[in-house]
Amino acid sequence: MSTTLPMPKRTIHTQHTYSPWRVSVAPMMDWTDRHCRFFHRLLSQHTLLYTEMVTTGALTHGDVGRHLRFNAQEHPVALQLGGSTPDDLAVAAKLGQDWGYNEINLNCGCPSDRVQRGAFGACLMATPVLVADCVKAMVDVVDVPVTVKHRIGIDTEDSYEFVRDFVGTVANAGCEVFIVHARNAWLQGLSPKQNREVPPLRYELVAKLKQDFPNLTIAINGGITSGEHMHSQLQHVDGVMLGREAYYNPWLLTEWDHEFFGEAPTTLTREEVELAMVDYMEQAAAEDGCPWYAIARHMLGLRHGLRGSRYWRQVWSNHKLKPLPPREVWSMAQAFVGMQAPDQASSSLANVG
Repeated sequence: MSTTLPMPKRTIHTQHTYSPWRVSVAPMMDWTDRHCRFFHRLLSQHTLLYTEMVTTGALTHGDVGRHLRFNAQEHPVALQLGGSTPDDLAVAAKLGQDWGYNEINLNCGCPSDRVQRGAFGACLMATPVLVADCVKAMVDVVDVPVTVKHRIGIDTEDSYEFVRDFVGTVANAGCEVFIVHARNAWLQGLSPKQNREVPPLRYELVAKLKQDFPNLTIAINGGITSGEHMHSQLQHVDGVMLGREAYYNPWLLTEWDHEFFGEAPTTLTREEVELAMVDYMEQAAAEDGCPWYAIARHMLGLRHGLRGSRYWRQVWSNHKLKPLPPREVWSMAQAFVGMQAPDQASSSLANVG
């Protein structure tokens, strides 16, 4: 969006310089679109945000603006690309830089069948020289960092030497930042969901990469769900990336500027964030007709674990309310904030819509 919305008031007074990759939210297909990233930026000013994967084909043959448009408030924000042809990736990377992204990331970790059919994602780990060629093609045309997100291995290839040699080869092409999902990717036999859960986590291999490549930035991804776990990992690597935990329990992000970037503890409230999102929904509708429910779906975890959160979510996801303006839906949802009695909630929900 071209217009800038005011953020809830924050006090930002960073006194230290931290790696941009110290804490980040993972790229997640169908989830980390520009609306989700705007929401996450309300919660943390410093956390690095990633786009969904955008394929080179979508940029060379599709609507560039639809795929690359983002809100000015999202910075720092990285564009993740999917592709395996150096020339196409160079074109896409240059577009990403021209549109204002702070980083270009190459996906070498997704194991889905659809991605494999495009000859990119995790299957690229089997061809490190090709990945190096892709990275060099991008490095040659952009000034922003070119990074790689990958697994520790593929299928039964689970030796440390495999991922070490992959990183070494790609680093020689100019990549200085590697985000490592600490699981193997199974290219056959497991669904993407199973690939996030079944292969064992091997954090020690990622820590070993940092030991063997001390001049590279190594960030870790996979199975990290708490601030304590993040602090523990940062004893061994340069950064941590959270995915689904950040999406389902987004209030965690409000702790990160203080815990990991030296800021004062936040005074932000959920009410401020929710109202800022209502403002954003109204602006999105005015600018391009975006329906509020396409935005609201990303904030359903805002009251995770609180009383009344289930009923509050049911209001914001109620299909019967789609014709209403978002501020009216917000007003209805407020009736369930802190509600404790299921009978009362059920009765009230029966009257919604």
